[in-house]
Amino acid sequence: MALKKLKPTTPGQRFKVASTFEEITSSRPEKSLVYGTRKSGGRNNQGKMTMRYIGGGHKKMYRFIDFCRDKDNIPAIVKTIEYDPNRTARIALLFYADGEKRYILAPHGLKVGQTVLSGAGVAPEIGNALLLSEIPFGTIIHNLELNPGQGAKLVRSAGTYAQLMSRDGKYAIIKMPSGENRMILQTCRATVGMVSNIEHNLEISGKAGRSRWLGRRPRTRGVVMNPVDHPMGGGEGRATGGHPRSRKGLPSKGYKTRTPNKHSDKYIVERRKK
Repeated sequence: MALKKLKPTTPGQRFKVASTFEEITSSRPEKSLVYGTRKSGGRNNQGKMTMRYIGGGHKKMYRFIDFCRDKDNIPAIVKTIEYDPNRTARIALLFYADGEKRYILAPHGLKVGQTVLSGAGVAPEIGNALLLSEIPFGTIIHNLELNPGQGAKLVRSAGTYAQLMSRDGKYAIIKMPSGENRMILQTCRATVGMVSNIEHNLEISGKAGRSRWLGRRPRTRGVVMNPVDHPMGGGEGRATGGHPRSRKGLPSKGYKTRTPNKHSDKYIVERRKK
């Protein structure tokens, strides 16, 4: 994947840094693996706005992604690498030997025509899904399950990866993208490699309109509101607003919001770096 910086022929292109999409091989999704979605605009079933700053945006088709990788020992050929509007990573369309088609998160370096596998006894190569008990130490992984058979919940966004550090009893010690070391059952699955679109964090939209295309409306800062609307509102002229707080009065910017004595604390070996 590569980035392009456009010539400043318009104000919106002056600072724009965008993807070249050179790794994309197909612009049309597989019809059997998509369905249409409707936008809520941040409204609930009564039409009341419950989430602010949501609305508009381009139409999207949802792609069904296989996060479980549970078709064991059936080889699949990578047919296409595609763009997915619902996530930052690229997706890959697999044609299995038994005729089934599935989308997976495309790892960085996966090529069209490559064969991938999942299950016990599979080689730890890019795109293959294995149990944590079978992955060598130090291997870069993504698409990581928290509970066996649940489907991947961790390490799914563009350019992210975790690393298998060691094993302790029935648990594997995983270094997460945040730097946290965490115990996860060895019977959980992960996919070898890092997630594709690794330069996504270097992209610059260039103009506010591209946020509107993504369905994001302008966000009003608390300090410009009135005291009735926000704890940081009010004051004469441009006031700082005092201690940073949310609209509901909870402290932010450094205030710890994680539940104390959370049940999953026992699985954290080392906290993420401050």
